[in-house]
Parts: sequence; structure tokens; C-alpha cells
Amino acid sequence: MTQQTRQQVPMTKFQTRVRNDALEGPNPFEWKELNSDDVFKGKRVVLFSLPGAFTPTCSTSHLPRYEELYEAFQAEGVDAIVCLSVNDAFVMYQWGQAQGAENVFLLPDGNGEFTRKMGMLVEKANLGFGMRSWRYSMVVNDGEIEKMFVEPGFEDNCPTDPSEVSDADTMLGYLKSRAQQAV
Repeated sequence: MTQQTRQQVPMTKFQTRVRNDALEGPNPFEWKELNSDDVFKGKRVVLFSLPGAFTPTCSTSHLPRYEELYEAFQAEGVDAIVCLSVNDAFVMYQWGQAQGAENVFLLPDGNGEFTRKMGMLVEKANLGFGMRSWRYSMVVNDGEIEKMFVEPGFEDNCPTDPSEVSDADTMLGYLKSRAQQAV
């Protein structure tokens, strides 16, 4: 079952890699386990999820546009932008490096647990991906889903990779319209 608005995001553990300058040698990174509360509690977060790091749409438009509009999201009261993918921490780190991501936090869902609990885990064997996240975005306030934008074709696991409503501009437009309604 797909999570809906006004529901809490699922509690999940995420295995991440973080830089530790106190570590010497060629690998100054260590494991850091985060959970859903670490990511969402007490914050307004925009999370967008995509099928995979280093894939064409994800690398040429999805992540770069969220990165580019970071300050505009902050102006709308967003505390953090998170990019989630069913990839391991090493892949997500290298992709972030290759993309020059400085503002968007790349969150690895290596086992697909969060994605599965969100109801967004799909089979992408036709692309050679195995189980991956469907492309979507959401605004989360203090752990509660405010709004989700799910790409069309989810219900029948469309064999293509639509990218029409989970983009940064759609999300920013939603946030701006909510702000105008509040005035």
C-alpha cells in the first residue's frame, strides 16, 4: 500500500558513509546509521526519490535542478532536501561527488526498506535494475507527509521512466502556492 498524505513516514534505518577528518589514511570515512527521525523529525523536508544514481534522467535533470533551486526551497521554509535511491552508501557518495552535490543530502536506501514501506518499491528488471524506487517527491513536516507527487504509471509499473511531476519546479510551485494561500 502506498503511503498517503497526513500519514507518518515509515521508521527505517539508513546506513550512510560520512567523512571523519580525525581518521587518517586514504579512507577518512566511517559508517553512520541514521533513522527516519534523524532525517525528518522537527524539520520540513523535501524528499525526492529516483530509480538510480548515475542514470540519465536522475543525473542530467532531477538531482541538478533540486541542487540549483536549493535557496528557493529554503525561502519557502524547507530545512533540507533529500534525494533517496535504492543504492548503497558507496554508490550514493560517488554519485554525489560526480554531481558536485553540496546542498542536497543523498540518502542511500540500500535494502529498499524505506521504499518498500512507502509502497514505492517496483520491479525494474526490464532495465536490468532489479527492485528500485518509483520516481516521486514529497514534502514532510515533522515526519508527516504533507504532499506527494507520484509519477504516472506507478499503478501498472510502467516500463518507461516518467519524470513529469516529481521534479524540483513542480515541488517549488506547490510550496509557493501553499505560501500564497496562507497569506
